[in-house]
Amino acid sequence: MNIKRNALLLAAGFVILAALRSQAQPPPSRGRVDSITLNDTNRSISPFFTRATALKKTPDPEGFIQRWLLLEPINKAIRSNVVFTDNYLKTEFETNYFPNQFTVIPKDGEKVKVGEQELLWHALESPTFNLKLFRFAYGLKKQTYAVLFWAVTVVNSPREIKNVRLAVGSNGGSTWWLNGKQAVTLDGDRRMVMDDCVSTRFTLSKGKNIIRGGLINGPGLSDFCVRLLDEDGKPIKDLTISLQ
Repeated sequence: MNIKRNALLLAAGFVILAALRSQAQPPPSRGRVDSITLNDTNRSISPFFTRATALKKTPDPEGFIQRWLLLEPINKAIRSNVVFTDNYLKTEFETNYFPNQFTVIPKDGEKVKVGEQELLWHALESPTFNLKLFRFAYGLKKQTYAVLFWAVTVVNSPREIKNVRLAVGSNGGSTWWLNGKQAVTLDGDRRMVMDDCVSTRFTLSKGKNIIRGGLINGPGLSDFCVRLLDEDGKPIKDLTISLQ
């Protein structure tokens, strides 16, 4: 009798322990967050972003573009990232969420109405090579999972450059356009890796070139990195980045 009772007590103990562990850990579908996020009760985009200025800005030493206009996240109904097929992304990114979304160069603070959401554009710079979109949404007290982001930047080249490739990494599915033409799509459930996908070769125009991107993610963190590579695969650094 004592053996049976001890076995029942032991089994009950395991059940209680499992319940406590499940409460202590975040749901798997929500992904892991960094310690700064866990301790950030004020919900700030600092130190992950600073406000963009009118000062001359060039790519970082490895050619990554750090100055962007970011639209606050568009809420989506996404339960899993496995849905990010080419066809799914094509449908999502060809949807007209707001007027002139493929041609506008927005201004900092400009408002956009997307369904019931009123969203703002933010002119920001990242101190790192990648743009941490999860931190962007979290710091602005917006929805952080199951969201779609839009990003725009202007690359000014001192000369025409042939055989250039747009190199992108993103956490989540994304599509990127250069001067209005689709350049590269990253499909599937992926983590961000620099130069994860590169475009076919194109000619970078002398003067203004507009890079536009859409990134969508369900559970997990969101971020991206973008740079331009020359015909030898080396980063192009003699560019200036503006937002107009």
